[in-house]
Amino acid sequence: MKLLFLGSPTVAVPFLEECVRNGHEICAVVTQPDRPSGRGMALSPPPVKEAAMKRGLRILQPEKMADVRAELESFQADVAIVVAFGRMLGPKTLGTTRLGFLNVHFSLLPEYRGAAPVQRALMDGKKKSGVTLFWIVKEMDAGPIQRRAEIDVPVTEDAPELFKRLIELGVCELRAVLSDLSLGKVVREEQAGEPSFAPKIESSEARLSFELSAAEFHNKVRGLRGGPKAYLWLSLPGKDAPTRLTVLKTLPEKEAEGEPGRLVSVDEERGILVQCRLSRCWITDVQPEGKKPVKAVDFLNGARLKQGDRLITAV
Repeated sequence: MKLLFLGSPTVAVPFLEECVRNGHEICAVVTQPDRPSGRGMALSPPPVKEAAMKRGLRILQPEKMADVRAELESFQADVAIVVAFGRMLGPKTLGTTRLGFLNVHFSLLPEYRGAAPVQRALMDGKKKSGVTLFWIVKEMDAGPIQRRAEIDVPVTEDAPELFKRLIELGVCELRAVLSDLSLGKVVREEQAGEPSFAPKIESSEARLSFELSAAEFHNKVRGLRGGPKAYLWLSLPGKDAPTRLTVLKTLPEKEAEGEPGRLVSVDEERGILVQCRLSRCWITDVQPEGKKPVKAVDFLNGARLKQGDRLITAV
């Protein structure tokens, strides 16, 4: 088949590679323009552009899709594959291929429509996730489904780990879909059920509190493990200013009453057990601001805190 591929970040690269590996004709790769990044603010290409250049593929980087619409039409592509492109596509653009634009989304639609489905699902403590390949329509992530697949999510899994598994799953599902489409097996099954939404994570959402339950505390930490990472502002003994402490790894323990923030137990392997709202949570790994990640026990020792003390969150 003749394909267009639309994508920008690293997560989209394995899907482009799958399209190439299966021998389909890639008419063009459409990605975001190069953007300034780093300390020197030098122009940096999207990862998808770099992957496309290595394979000698035609690359388009429009500021507006209208700028390349005529060129897209001229390719007479069968289908466009879209993975984390980062831009809404209008009806005129969607009409430039024979079958339409097929998006790979990292949730079980209609759950978690939007920019942060993996993070939001983990923050909500969902026990299942998956990928959905659906046909793009005007309304965000609301189009009919070609194929979807589901996986279980263990309570210890964080966002980078789940993303890795979903990418592998999504690549397998894309392989099957491309085979189906080449045989004329087009499915357009309407989404069923009440939709939920997964807007972009705001930095203000990353702040933690011991007034959360242990499950809520843990789910926020693992959901935001890929950034913006969850953190606490702590008032520590001998420190005039609050200390920002990024929390990297946790595990909820059991329901128990107590004063939120109280250090219940210290264990060299599991870390520090902290009282949350009506439950307790192990904090295993942390990162003080401006320093390298450390074990929570080592941070505790350096902060001159001990079992029975209370971690006080700064206002």
